[in-house]
Amino acid sequence: MSDTQSPEPKGAIAKFLAASPDSVGKTIFVAVAICLVASMIVSAAAVSLRPVQEANKLKDKQVNVLQVAGVYEPGINVTEAFAAFEPHVLDLATGEFVDDQFDPASFDDIAAASNPELSVALDDDPAGIGRKSKYRVIYLLRDEAGALDKVVLPLHGYGLWSTLYGFIALESNGNDIFGLQFYQHGETPGLGAEVDNPRWKALWNGKKLRDEAGDLQITVAKSQPAAGPDFYIDALAGATLTSVGVDNLVKFWMGDAGYGPFLTKLQAGEI
Repeated sequence: MSDTQSPEPKGAIAKFLAASPDSVGKTIFVAVAICLVASMIVSAAAVSLRPVQEANKLKDKQVNVLQVAGVYEPGINVTEAFAAFEPHVLDLATGEFVDDQFDPASFDDIAAASNPELSVALDDDPAGIGRKSKYRVIYLLRDEAGALDKVVLPLHGYGLWSTLYGFIALESNGNDIFGLQFYQHGETPGLGAEVDNPRWKALWNGKKLRDEAGDLQITVAKSQPAAGPDFYIDALAGATLTSVGVDNLVKFWMGDAGYGPFLTKLQAGEI
C-alpha cells in the first residue's frame, strides 16, 4: 500500500457512512428516522392540543344540554346560558343528591362506570352497557320565579354498531318528555344515524313515560302499543336494531334500575 493512500474505513459506523446514498441500509435508516421524527411531532401536537379538545368536548356537551331543554339559540354564549342549569350528582339507588360527596362540575359518571367502587355490574342489562355508575350528573333548569322547569338526564346504551350517548329532558312533573337527543354514536349514516334527524327527535316532545297507574309505557316500535299514542315513538325506517336499542336504553334509564327512585321523589314534590 502506498504511504499516500487513505486507510479503508473500519467499524460499522464508518462502513455505513461510506456506503452509497441509495443503499438499502441508508434507505431504511432515513425511513425510520423520518417516522420517529413524525411520531414525535404528532405526539407533541396531541399533548398540546388536549386542553383545546377537552374544552371543545365540554362545550359540545353543554350545547346538547341546552338544545334538549329547548333553550339553545345560534350565536348565544354557551357558557353563560349553561350557567342557568343546576348540576347535581345523583345517587341512583336513593334518588337523592350527593353533592357533598362529589363535585358536580368535575364528576365523570361515564368514567365512574369503570370504577368497581363507584359502579355495579349488571345482570339484567337491556341497554347493553355492562356496568352502571352508582351516580349520575343531572341538570335542573328553573324559571325566573325559581320554580323547576326542566330536568335533563343523561342516558346511554347500545344500538346496532355503537353506544349512543345522549340526554332526555323532562318537564317538572317528571313524566312528560320535552325532548331526547344523542351527542355521540357510531350508527349507520342514513339509517340508525337518523336518531339525529330533527323530525324524528321532534316526535318525543309531549310524550309520556308512565300511565296513570304508574307503569312505564314509553315505547319505540313500528306499531303503536296498546297504551296508546301518548307513549308511542315511531321506529326509524330501515334501522330496526338501532330503534330497539333506543327503546331499551330509554326504558332502562327511566325505570327502577335508572332514574326511577329520583323520578318518584320528583313527582312527590320532594325535589
